[in-house]
Amino acid sequence: MQLFISDLDGTLLDRNAEVTEYTEKALNELISRGLNFTIATARTYSSAGRILAGIGLRLPLILMNGVLIYDPVAEDYEVINKLPRGDVERIVGLCEKLGLSPFIYLMNGSVMSTAYRELTNQAMVDFYEERVRKYGKAFIHTEKPAELDGDVIYFCFLDSYEKLHPMKEALEQIDSLKTAFYHDIYGDEWYLEVFSAAASKESGVRYLREKYGFEKITAFGDNLNDLPMFAASDEKIAVSNAAEELLKISDKVIGANTDDGVAKYLEEEFDG
Repeated sequence: MQLFISDLDGTLLDRNAEVTEYTEKALNELISRGLNFTIATARTYSSAGRILAGIGLRLPLILMNGVLIYDPVAEDYEVINKLPRGDVERIVGLCEKLGLSPFIYLMNGSVMSTAYRELTNQAMVDFYEERVRKYGKAFIHTEKPAELDGDVIYFCFLDSYEKLHPMKEALEQIDSLKTAFYHDIYGDEWYLEVFSAAASKESGVRYLREKYGFEKITAFGDNLNDLPMFAASDEKIAVSNAAEELLKISDKVIGANTDDGVAKYLEEEFDG
């Protein structure tokens, strides 16, 4: 039994961060014929769920780089990886020291919220406005990030490489944390995402393998945060627009995200 699992942005989605009509139709046809398919993304369900609304996904989704695993059939989270309170306080302290303002994701039961103290650059403004406009996402403004209600699960920084790299180096000294640091494919800034060391796209893939007994897992990706997913997969496929690091280690290179590369490959594979 085989599972195909794809990243979203830069891989399955087009340059407008949307599923094309071709890809939607192809995936629904293949899933109806028995294709085991799901996604692994840095996105939350509030945006990923709307993007994927036209696709009849039946298997759990790996969200926020493995922090959450969501069952779209039961409409509930199967896995929630929370950050220890002490780590949250250390990260907030580093933010103040380095002059950084992240988006902070929290869970109250199964309800997620996102908070921020300040939108410090245009990339953060664009991130905020797109999610409000396209996905109806609600944000909480706070002057005291350390006093937010709920369990913190994720920090997302969006800034220049130079400003974020010192934070990345500091956080790498904390064994209970994991980071993803990669270039924003839609702009000039970089993402630094911080979450529990128990979470990753790799752990998410392993979770699905163990739960369903998949004998082979094929992963599609384009960026550095897909490297952990590749590590847990039997077959690694990069879209042609992928970062050089992924192209070097991939087993195959297929068409670009702007050419429905994943969907076309799956059609050929399933009918081959």
